[in-house]
Order: sequence, then C-alpha cells, then structure tokens
Amino acid sequence: MKQNGTTSSTAENDTILLKDELGENHIGTSLETPIRPDAFDLSDTEKIAIISEHFREIMLTLGLDLKDDSLNGTPSRVAKMYVKEIFSGLNPSNKPTIALFENKYEYSQMLVEKNIVLYSNCEHHFVPIIGKAHIGYISSGKVIGLSKLNRIVQYFSQRPQVQERLTIQIANELKMILKTESVAVVIDATHLCVSSRGVKDISSSTITAEYSGEFLDPTRKEEFMRYITS
Repeated sequence: MKQNGTTSSTAENDTILLKDELGENHIGTSLETPIRPDAFDLSDTEKIAIISEHFREIMLTLGLDLKDDSLNGTPSRVAKMYVKEIFSGLNPSNKPTIALFENKYEYSQMLVEKNIVLYSNCEHHFVPIIGKAHIGYISSGKVIGLSKLNRIVQYFSQRPQVQERLTIQIANELKMILKTESVAVVIDATHLCVSSRGVKDISSSTITAEYSGEFLDPTRKEEFMRYITS
C-alpha cells in the first residue's frame, strides 16, 4: 500500500510540475478560448455574488482583516471587475455589433490602424497583458468603421488569454466580418507575469503576428510593417 501511495504521489507531483511548466512557458493549448458548455447558465449577478464570496475567502486565507474599511468592499469590487470589465469578452452577448459599408471610394490599397491600446490578462497567472495592436486589411468591397477595429481588439482581449491565440482570434474575426482573406494583425505587448513575477524582466516585450491573403506577399508585408513602425 505504501508503495502504491508513493507511486500515486509521484504521479500527482509530475502532473503539477507539467502544469506549472506549461504556464511558465506561456503555452496555449487551443485556438478557441476554453469555455465550458454551461458557462452562461448563471446570470452576471449570480456570478458576481459567487466570485465575491470566493475572493473574500482568498483574502481571509492570506490573513487580511476584512473589517478594515479599505478592504471590506474589495471582494465585491473584484467580482464586478471580473464579470463586467476585464473578463466581459467571455460572454458572446458582449460581442460588438459590426455594420459593413460599401467601399464607395473604391479604395483598393491597404487600410492600417496602428497603436490600438490593448489590455488583457494572462490565463496562466491572471495578471495583465498590456500592449498595442496593429491591424491592416484590404477591402473586398466592404469596409467597417475605424472604431470597430478597436472594439474587436477590446472584445477578444477581455478574457483570459495567451497572446498567440488573441492575435489569431482578432485576425479570424476580421476575415469573417470583412469577407476578405487579406488581413494582417501584429501585437506588441508586455506580460506582467514576466515583468512583475518570475524572472521579473521589465524590459522585454512579446510580438506576435498573423498574415493572410495579400499580406503573405513580401512586398505587401513590408509595406504594412513600414506603416506601423513609421
């Protein structure tokens, strides 16, 4: 029995180490955000109440005195922030409504919007990812309002993320909406799970890119990069 128990304990430790390694290396395991089928059975109000209670227990476990005026409302504030703000992109009902317009100017060159401010959260440690997204597309006959590009970035950012998945999700959404394969997305971001903990490297940033359609052509890609770095 003791031998079996030791074997079981070793296996559990190996599993924990593997999970830690995946997280420390910021490896994503799926293109779609991992969401359970029953994710939206509870209302936002119910979720806030449950998260608030759990976060209160976390604070108590850490030894904080929740009778203090500054801390007493923290569990509720955190719960509301999770559901209504920084993880609101998990709920499809918060997806921005996008209206398409005819490309009446017959503009046939790439349209680029750069330096879109991006706030997300690392799904491995639930700490911020802060950076900028740069988007380019070539119209197939339809265009969208410029602010909607920001909204799309915001929607997919407001969920636990890995940067590679976020980049591809934004690109795929734009291709579907605009009905064009000619889309480029580049994200340059700082991960606080790298800069505020672990190796505590405050100088590095992570760049990811997704190119498709005409942007696979080296000349087009070079033009896009010239615009976003100018």
